[in-house]
Amino acid sequence: MAKQTTTPLTVTNPRYRQAFHIMTPGGWLNDPNGVCYFKGYYHVFYQFNPYSAEWGPMHWGHVRSKDLLHWEQLPIALTPGDPEDTGGCFSGSAIVKDDRLYLIYTGHHYYRADDLDHFWENQNVAYSDDGIHFTKAEANPVIEAPADNTQDFRDPKVWEHNGKYYLVVGGSQTKGHLGRLLFYESTDLLHWQFRGPIGQASASQDEGFMWECPDTFRLNGADVTLFSPMGMQNRGHAFLNENPASYFVGHLDYQTATYRTDEPFHSADSGHNFYATQTFLAPDGRRIMWAWMSPFAEKMAEQADGWAGCLTMPRELTLKNGRLCQAPIQEFTALRQKKDLASELTLNSTAQTLALKDAQHSEVILKGLTGVPLIWQLADEQGSLITLTYQNGELTLAARDKDLRYAACPRLTALHFFVDTSSVEIFVNDGETTFTERFYTTGSVYQTLQSKQAATIQATGFTLGLA
Repeated sequence: MAKQTTTPLTVTNPRYRQAFHIMTPGGWLNDPNGVCYFKGYYHVFYQFNPYSAEWGPMHWGHVRSKDLLHWEQLPIALTPGDPEDTGGCFSGSAIVKDDRLYLIYTGHHYYRADDLDHFWENQNVAYSDDGIHFTKAEANPVIEAPADNTQDFRDPKVWEHNGKYYLVVGGSQTKGHLGRLLFYESTDLLHWQFRGPIGQASASQDEGFMWECPDTFRLNGADVTLFSPMGMQNRGHAFLNENPASYFVGHLDYQTATYRTDEPFHSADSGHNFYATQTFLAPDGRRIMWAWMSPFAEKMAEQADGWAGCLTMPRELTLKNGRLCQAPIQEFTALRQKKDLASELTLNSTAQTLALKDAQHSEVILKGLTGVPLIWQLADEQGSLITLTYQNGELTLAARDKDLRYAACPRLTALHFFVDTSSVEIFVNDGETTFTERFYTTGSVYQTLQSKQAATIQATGFTLGLA
């Protein structure tokens, strides 16, 4: 870990700064935490190192919004260093109870300051009546790791069900080094009863040595669990990331503390940069999700400019035929500053440049594709940045300096692209599949379309920006 300073970082160069994604004012960002709605504001917290553009002592950064578009940076919500979190305030979640906002988070502790590989973790509570200033509970820590656990014990996700409170801890691990989900119950958020594990990786199926950032919620009559397994083996063209965000669908029995699912794991995103999902239930009943645009082994060019990382766009979740669908939230239509393109396009094997005023801050919607082979490309003067190809029932994504990513797609009917300064989010067939990518360029950017067979499609394009 790089040496820390005590002076918060500020951004020195805006060249890669996003126009409509959550970022830090300077310093490191990773997992979204505590996403919720409280007293008229949407709140998003995030893992934050304010003193370095590298991972380090975790704080909780904090933003809020009235409209899910314009985000106000607030003071740091949680700062490590108290007895319950000497080495960091790691990921967690939020819930509103009796007009008070509660954060439940992991306290991280090192046995020695010069040894980051050996630690212990516990779960803690902080609360706020104004949604800005937080007090750590005197009862901390409220949950200690069970005896049959390794040192990894983190990422509590809390929810209410029939007048009681429940949480899962997913950064948990058996002594045999298999990821698992631990289930807890409470009546007051401060005193918790351990109900047992409700899910565990199969060693024979190579399902991961850790299941980080779990999130269990009810959707369309089923129980869905999002989680981020570490060490999971790829399955052909699926789960190719070092740490692939995933989910399964089933039924959680609260009485017996068992989770029944006959479904295999599904990938939550087919791109390179998607991890640590977290959702909340909006006042209008929508289930909305953010994720971290994770780099892992990739270099983040913005670190040279005093910041690192961003969150995805918020996405509305639905369940269709047992599969999770993700759609851009409806609020994003308000970002449309100008309609650049609204016409039928006749495609052929020659790349056709889309008539976009600002291709690097744009939304493009393609419909009426009827399964035709298609190539969409975002490029600069050095060549392709991102290329998405559809043929033979499969989508292939190529990104500069990265290996390929894939998604099965028996019939392509629609594509929806959101391009920001240094990211692309792609929604396939109304969100049945998504690709999330980071890219870096300081040159002029353009988008092209072509098809290996003649095809006429409907194309709409907008310049995007915050008013």
